[in-house]
Amino acid sequence: MEPQQSPGPESLDSLDSLASELAALPPSLGPVRLIGIDGHAGSGKSTFATRLAEALGGVPVLHLDDVATHQELFGWPERLRAQVLEPLAAGRAAHWAPYDWVERRFGPERVLEPAAVLLVEGVGAGRRALRPHLARLLWMETPRTTSWGRGRNRDGRELSDFWDGWERAELAHFSDDPSRPFADTLVRQSGTGYEWTSGAAATPGPAAYVTDGNELPRA
Repeated sequence: MEPQQSPGPESLDSLDSLASELAALPPSLGPVRLIGIDGHAGSGKSTFATRLAEALGGVPVLHLDDVATHQELFGWPERLRAQVLEPLAAGRAAHWAPYDWVERRFGPERVLEPAAVLLVEGVGAGRRALRPHLARLLWMETPRTTSWGRGRNRDGRELSDFWDGWERAELAHFSDDPSRPFADTLVRQSGTGYEWTSGAAATPGPAAYVTDGNELPRA
């Protein structure tokens, strides 16, 4: 699906309108509106999630990079369910420990309160284990080769072997458990900002547009 550009940039108004739309959704996980942001590694999910969280008034963002491990790049759903999803569904604070990719171990415990809106971003945010709990699924519409190239350039040659393994794992994951066909909204970053439009699971409509500058997004 190719998004149709609006007549011109609308500063932050377009992102604010998306934020308002998301905030008005019915809760999907206890009192929480869980918003998934998925896409290939290097597609700009973290950067977009940060901007969207700001537009939503500073809501929390759960990064799936903090949930995955070297041994479980995609084998984390049960841990996420037990530590985060079940407590939030019951209206309780979630207690979880983020993974330290340098030390190769879980770090100090963190507390995640059941906010009205929670963004969960990362590869696999729209997987079948999470979809029943999502109020909306957004997909970063950046080609796989472009995304992976950004990630490799960002991380440097010292992580080349990791990226070789990651690419194989991501291909296998999306082959078995694709997210994009279930996306409600497709998000693109152009040279002048973000564009977002209805996805395959949503009623088609005009694209919105938000200026964001030319910086390279993070994964």
